[in-house]
Amino acid sequence: MRRAIAVLRRLGRTVALVLLVITGSTLLVRFAPGYLSDAREMDSRYADAARFELSAEATRSHSISRMLLTEISGSLRGDFGTSRQFAVPVSELIAPRLAVSGGLLLRGIGLAWLVALVAALSSSAGRNPSLLWQTPGTVLLAIPTAALATFCLLADSGGPVLVMALLLAARDFKFLDHVLRRAWLEPHILQARAQGISTGRALVAHMLPALAPQLGALASLSVVTALSALVPVEVIFNVPGVGQLAWNAALNRDLPVLLAVMILMAVAVTGSSCVTPSTPEWKNA
Repeated sequence: MRRAIAVLRRLGRTVALVLLVITGSTLLVRFAPGYLSDAREMDSRYADAARFELSAEATRSHSISRMLLTEISGSLRGDFGTSRQFAVPVSELIAPRLAVSGGLLLRGIGLAWLVALVAALSSSAGRNPSLLWQTPGTVLLAIPTAALATFCLLADSGGPVLVMALLLAARDFKFLDHVLRRAWLEPHILQARAQGISTGRALVAHMLPALAPQLGALASLSVVTALSALVPVEVIFNVPGVGQLAWNAALNRDLPVLLAVMILMAVAVTGSSCVTPSTPEWKNA
């Protein structure tokens, strides 16, 4: 019964988050400067009837409630409405780009965890935090995503996967180093090592299972951080993914496409938060 209630709560939270995304994004785009204007109205290639239809479309956009109903009905149908820029169903624009962005996220997160875990294990082996391990992470945390991507592009070194992995690894390393330093000092770990159990076995058999809630929470945060870096990375490296599509939609005031991408990201964030634990260990970490 408790599990069913927990599932219903998470489902309700997801629905509420999606509705907030639709409402907030619609209001922001609707009141953005120039939203009601359309460059096609100034194009002589369009006939008077076509320009009249464009003007009528802009007039209908004055109604916030109508815009919200249109976007919500498009989301419920599954096609997310019709793109204002390309005049095709939004689902046809997003579907081929999901695999590109998904592959980029998976490779970036996987490489980031590998680098962060290896660095944290090496760093936590010492008694005191070493500047040799702490400085690179601190420097990377201070560099904006777009700046790091631009630097790699101009230097012709690295790519979107490397940029995303470095940004995630810098954030994950701080948490992993702190958690592992505490874990090495736990009584059962000290007892195991005193009895001659190897470091690798103590790590795999004792430490990692005990740290599973914290690692799950960190994994969900990694997904959120990767999604926030997706747009600048794909735009700068010209990756034909969902992030680049969202950027183009924002520039062209293509509300259906922008909302569809925001809904997908909101669902991904809510889904990743399902692994976030509610144990006292996570609060103390």
